[in-house]
Formats: sequence, C-alpha cells, structure tokens
Amino acid sequence: MTQQRIYMDWNATAPLLSAAREACLSALDMAGNPSSVHGEGRKIRTLIENARRDVAALCGAQSANVTFTSGATEAANWVLTPDFRMGKTPLTIGHLYISAVEHPAVREGGRFAKDAVSEIAVTPAGTVDLAALERALGSHNRNTGLPMVAVMLANNETGIIQPVAEVSALVKAVGGVFVVDAVQAAGRLPLRIEELGADSLIISSHKIGGPKGIGALVSRGEIMMPAALIRGGGQEKGHRSGTENPAAIAGFGVAARFALHDLENRMVAISSLRDRLEAAMLAASPDVIIHGRDGARIGNTCFFTLPDLKSETGQIAFDLEGVALSAGSACSSGKVGQSYVLSAMGHDPRHGALRISIGPSTTDAEIDRCAEVFAKIAARRRFSGAAA
Repeated sequence: MTQQRIYMDWNATAPLLSAAREACLSALDMAGNPSSVHGEGRKIRTLIENARRDVAALCGAQSANVTFTSGATEAANWVLTPDFRMGKTPLTIGHLYISAVEHPAVREGGRFAKDAVSEIAVTPAGTVDLAALERALGSHNRNTGLPMVAVMLANNETGIIQPVAEVSALVKAVGGVFVVDAVQAAGRLPLRIEELGADSLIISSHKIGGPKGIGALVSRGEIMMPAALIRGGGQEKGHRSGTENPAAIAGFGVAARFALHDLENRMVAISSLRDRLEAAMLAASPDVIIHGRDGARIGNTCFFTLPDLKSETGQIAFDLEGVALSAGSACSSGKVGQSYVLSAMGHDPRHGALRISIGPSTTDAEIDRCAEVFAKIAARRRFSGAAA
C-alpha cells in the first residue's frame, strides 16, 4: 500500500481551510463591483468590509487601517519607500535599516535606492543586535529624512522571535518609522499593533489557511501612510487602486477569524508536537543541530542541520519517503541554496539546513512518521560516511 504523504511545510503555505474555500466560491458567484452604489455593489462591499474587520481583529488594529494588497511582497514594496505622507504633507524617509535575516521581500529594500539601505547584524542566537541598531540609528543623517527600520516578528526559516518591542523603543527614540513583517507570526503569536510598537504590519493570507494572492498592510493610524504604489481609480481609500478581489478577500477574512480563535491553546498543542519531534530527532541523531532551540521560537517550526548532509539531498530524501518539507524560504523561485539566515547567525551555510513546519491539522501519527523518516535518513548518512 502506498504511504500517505505528510505535509510539513506550513511556513511555505498553509493548506486552504475548507471554510475559506467556501467563502471564496460564494464570493465568485456574487455579481457587482464593490465600488458600485447599487444593491449588488453594496452587497459585495459589505463582504469586503466584514473581511477587513476580521483581518484587523487578528492584528489588534482598527479595520479602517487595513489595506488589502496582492500579498505580503506587494505590501513590503509599498511601505518600504522614502515617499510618505503625513496627512497631505510630504514626509521623507531618508534611510532604511533592516536586519540581516529578513525575508527576501524586505531584503530587496522596496523603493529605496541600494545605497539607502543598511543591514543590521544579528547575534548568534538569531536576534537583531540591538546595540548595533542603536549605533546605526545614532549616526543616521536626519538631513536626508527620517530613519525607517523593518524587522520581522518571527523568522520564516528558524522561527526565532525578534525583540520587536525593544527595537520599537530604539526607533521611536529617534522619531523613526517602524515596520514589522508579521507574516509568519500571524496566527501563531498574539498580534497587537500598539503593543508591538509598530507603525505598520505586513501579513499574508496563505500563511494562515486563506487563498494565495492576497495580503494586507495594517497601519497604526491613517495619518502617516506611504505614497501609493499602484495608482488609478482610488480604491482602498486611494492607497491601492484597482478593483478589489472579493473572492480572495473573503477567504482571507475567514482564515483570519479561524487564526484568532483559540490561538493560545492551539499553539500549545502544536508546540508540544514540535517538541516531541525534536526530542525524537535528538535521540536518533545526537549530532543534529536544531537552530534557535535555546531561544524563543514560534511553536510550529524546526530548522535543523544534519552534519554532512546537504540540504538539497535531505529535502529529496524526505520527499521520496513521502514527507514534504523545505530547505528554508520557499519564496526564491524553487531554488535550494545556502541559507543567508545561517550565515548571519555565524553558521557555515555549506552544511545546509532543513525546515519542518507544522500546523493545526498535523497529527501525532504524522509526527511519529516524520521521526521515523528522520532516523532512517540520519542512519543512512552515517553509513555512507563510514563507507567512504
């Protein structure tokens, strides 16, 4: 009998929730443009605003401050810009500071010139070096404009949680703008935009069980906003023109509602499964390196290195055994390369690493099967090394 495949790549994308799928299909059957004033238009506008309310609730924000985009990458490209507005008054951002472990969507620097982007080192524990950030902000040339800092709340590869409250304090001390990439944290950590001290949060639908191709920029208020990236008919209060995608937005709203419901208990259960898997991995191969294990991580992620096993070889081996996992970020056109996150943490990236990420529907049996496959691959690696 064919072994049923096991999906353990939730950080790449979460399986679509059945309720989100139904919401998408229902919206596709609705006629009307959400900008139209007739009954059909008003009905689909209501659907969009209800979803906006649910996304705002997930982030502890006001629904008026949620702007829908085509995804987190677009949100990053929109908000990472030197061109802001304070009401109707232009506001210039002079320099962007990012951590060395940011997602590629942030590492590209948005609309900043390359020489207006600085990378801040991280500690061996994978968290942003606060002293280095403080020095960089202290030497910022305010004649060029305000500083902007962009830091992720939870790393997409390691799951390591960044000290965003401390970062925010440093940014606010110099009057800067603080952007938090909350893509991997949404649905796994409580999000309260005010408590995080963020001016903007970036989130994505498909990481929480919604459809792909929809995300949002969630802002603390409506006064200070980035200049529009997409101009046209003035939808989304002029921040993001183009007719909204009601089907994707409806699915996003449902996924946000599910992600917020019983979040704490759900993550306790998921963390327990992850910890049990890691204990089995260490028992099977004591030399396995679990990155970030001694620090604060989101409870669904295990990023590990098996010495002498290349990441691409390991990924294929797991796949052949029916286990879907990844070799770090899945947002690089299917490439399997050396991890810049490991490099930033001081590890030799040539050793490679694999990422297991689980979710609410992961079962005990799947954890046991994954542990068995890991043990098999680890033993095969040792045997091959001895034969060589």
